[in-house]
Amino acid sequence: MNNRTKIAVFASGNGSNFQALHEAIVEGRLDAEIVLVVTDKPDAFVVERAKQAGVPALTFLPRNFASKEQYESMLANELEKAGAEWLVLAGFMRLIGSVLLSAYENRIVNIHPSVLPAFPGKDAIGQTLAADAEVAGVTVHFVDEGMDTGAIIAQQSFPVDSQDRETVERKIHDIEHRLYPESLQQLFSRQQSV
Repeated sequence: MNNRTKIAVFASGNGSNFQALHEAIVEGRLDAEIVLVVTDKPDAFVVERAKQAGVPALTFLPRNFASKEQYESMLANELEKAGAEWLVLAGFMRLIGSVLLSAYENRIVNIHPSVLPAFPGKDAIGQTLAADAEVAGVTVHFVDEGMDTGAIIAQQSFPVDSQDRETVERKIHDIEHRLYPESLQQLFSRQQSV
């Protein structure tokens, strides 16, 4: 039980991926402990989900800091206090900067709702549909200084077949909620066996 990987989940919205990770931990499918939820949107629903799960939440407003370096230094300090070993981005709508990238080198993971390298950035589902892409899907990847450019860990896709946005979104969320815990479990297992 003490060998659980300690993770901080970064989110900016509803927190459905946080919920899926929490449930995977409770059900024994993910050998991790969420030690902190971090959000740049104090009114995001993920804060309520964290509270219900008994996980501390750290909220901050980037505009209250002079620079990204300043708020990332504050975050790095709080993450260290919480004992976070990995950062898990789950709908966090900000690029991670140099302070956190160096503090958590090769230990920051993101989930993105497209088959990267296609459709990085915001509204990937909208981009996928606007491009009449044949497939939609999900990518789990390491975070680097670019926007959704880090090394790919896992991907899963499905044919769009002229489905509406609501259907595509539902399928993407279903994949995310299964693929993210599975991918993290594989990563953490490898790390522990090294």
